[in-house]
Amino acid sequence: MSRFWNLIYGVHSLAGPVLMLLYPLYASVVAIESPSKVDDEQWLAYWILYSFLTLTEMVLQPVLEWIPIWYSVKLVLAAWLVLPQFRGAAFIYERFVRQQIRQYRGGKDHHQHQHRKSSPTGTGKGKNKFVDFIMPKKGEHEAY
Repeated sequence: MSRFWNLIYGVHSLAGPVLMLLYPLYASVVAIESPSKVDDEQWLAYWILYSFLTLTEMVLQPVLEWIPIWYSVKLVLAAWLVLPQFRGAAFIYERFVRQQIRQYRGGKDHHQHQHRKSSPTGTGKGKNKFVDFIMPKKGEHEAY
């Protein structure tokens, strides 16, 4: 019977990193390469929420150590955030995070912000120069 519990413990220990890190990393790369923006939103929202959860967990660790099922609860929450059937990360972002961001930014939404960046007034120009510096166009810097 102890081998069975060791197996369960091992699977439980591996499930966290696989579910919370490996699969989201793979899915994020796939999302970047796909033409759809829907999956990009899901995975960006996941990484925002995962970072927030990790930081909260770091702050509250002395309290969470006393809750024996915390890791299992975190695993179930991560599964809900990650699995494409639920799209939990996008749901949480749309329902709660986006409202807080809009409230903080004074009601401006993302599309207005993007339009302002690409306006001819020069806002966002520095970012484009930085991106061009990091990723030069083909034909430039080929003398090396």
